[in-house]
Amino acid sequence: MPWKISWSNEAASELSKLDNAAVSRIVLKLERALKNPMRFFERLAGSDYYKLRIGDYRILALIFHSDEIISVQKLGHRKNVYR
Repeated sequence: MPWKISWSNEAASELSKLDNAAVSRIVLKLERALKNPMRFFERLAGSDYYKLRIGDYRILALIFHSDEIISVQKLGHRKNVYR
């Protein structure tokens, strides 16, 4: 079964605010990460979240291995996303 992506309302809203070039880079990187998420995502210390780095942007996600779902919770610029 292939991995799937689910978006929180907050992350989808933030994605829609970005310019087209940034959106295409983010989507392309996520599609690459679907093949092997643990190669691309890093676990945040002391948290259940994983991060994916895309230039100056970060995705914070929950990864459910049993269901093979990447649940994108937050998306934003690296200086603001961890708050």
